[in-house]
Amino acid sequence: MLSEIFQYGFMIRALEAGAMVALIAPLIGMFLVLRRYSLIADALAHVSLAGIAIGLFFGLNPILTALVTAVIASLGMERLRLSKKVYGESALALFLFGSLALSVVILSLARGLNANLFNYLFGSILTVTLNDIYIIAVLAVVVVLVLAFFYRALVYISFDEEAAKVSGLPVDLINFILIILAALTVALAIPIVGVLLIAALIVIPVITALQFRRSFFKTIVYAQMISLFSVLAGIFTAFFLDLSTGGTIVLIMLAIFLVVFSAKQRS
Repeated sequence: MLSEIFQYGFMIRALEAGAMVALIAPLIGMFLVLRRYSLIADALAHVSLAGIAIGLFFGLNPILTALVTAVIASLGMERLRLSKKVYGESALALFLFGSLALSVVILSLARGLNANLFNYLFGSILTVTLNDIYIIAVLAVVVVLVLAFFYRALVYISFDEEAAKVSGLPVDLINFILIILAALTVALAIPIVGVLLIAALIVIPVITALQFRRSFFKTIVYAQMISLFSVLAGIFTAFFLDLSTGGTIVLIMLAIFLVVFSAKQRS
């Protein structure tokens, strides 16, 4: 019975967290995809893995430690990119491999963390606590408010960064803000899809929505609808079939993309 799912507190928390993350991820993903920053989400995800390992090792909230490490790393990536001394993709690689190496070292020091870390790697509805719900809700509000405030500037920069600089917009500052918001979004999504699949949640709904070739705002709305449906359907499917939550969500997203892409190719 479908109503059975609402008898479990952890499922209600998972659905609440999933809905918030599903609506926030495409907002950031839209700007990252248009600016060809998609790999930033993947790099931040690996940095978050190191943050989670640190949190588990010291007995701290893994989501908070992942958030702190992701924000610090995001600032470092952007500073390296702006310095022009390291190419953008190379800066991402430095943080990605460095954080992955740190995670491996921490795990080798505390072998008992492996089972707990597995849940954060691939997502697990059992890992969503009430404190996580509060953290996700607060961060989601922050992301929405900041995006709303800088919306016009972000749209302008996404399509023509050079023209935005000439017009007097603080492009470097806004880029810093965008990458910090991306770090927050990555931290939000960890309990739902897991570290290894966060980039998919941020990018795939946007790529799918772009196939409709609508206005900027409508594309965001379509991406949110695709994301929300995929996350909720993935949570329900994973619960009843005893599957990995993150993997199920991403497979549903990919299925939707293939359907939309095939339909547009034929039309």
